[in-house]
Amino acid sequence: MTVEPTAAAPPPGAPTQFDVEYPDELSRLLIFVKWLLAIPHLLILYALSGVLSVITLIAFFAILFTARYPEGLFKIAVGVMRWQTNVYAYILLLRDDYPPFSWESGEYPLTLEVEYPDTLNRWLPLIKWLLIIPNLIVFFFVMIVAYILIIFAWFAILFTGKFPRGMFDFIVGTMRWSLRVNAYTYLMRDEYPPFSLK
Repeated sequence: MTVEPTAAAPPPGAPTQFDVEYPDELSRLLIFVKWLLAIPHLLILYALSGVLSVITLIAFFAILFTARYPEGLFKIAVGVMRWQTNVYAYILLLRDDYPPFSWESGEYPLTLEVEYPDTLNRWLPLIKWLLIIPNLIVFFFVMIVAYILIIFAWFAILFTGKFPRGMFDFIVGTMRWSLRVNAYTYLMRDEYPPFSLK
């Protein structure tokens, strides 16, 4: 499945790629129950978030001693992030397609790829939690705007069956920013996440 890039798509070659295919039309009724329909996914993702925490802890020591993230664990971590993102795209009204119970790519009209790094800075995991604080402060305010836009989009979908394109791109950009922060804090990438929706 090929995803048409949004207006705010990341540049090709960025180590973390994320985009969501813009829907031509959305269900006016489904917006009332998406959160309810997503509960089975959310229960599974709650357990998988614990798995992701354990993977990050193992990766911490692996990077500290070998400067490498274990590749098998990296693939699982990306898979968990992809599953989470599929579900969030559904809950945040970006798509009507019900997310698959899977972390494989290409099964949902969404792209999430994190490039596997050959080596990582072995000392950076000790201070990433501190370095990310300024980014999180700015991102907090971006998220507030995004949630306000989702409320407006809910009404737009209710009355028109469409997610306004500018709002859609902003929400996708916010998710992209979040995923870059996650890839950094989960120790998967060393590049500092840009203060950007693109």
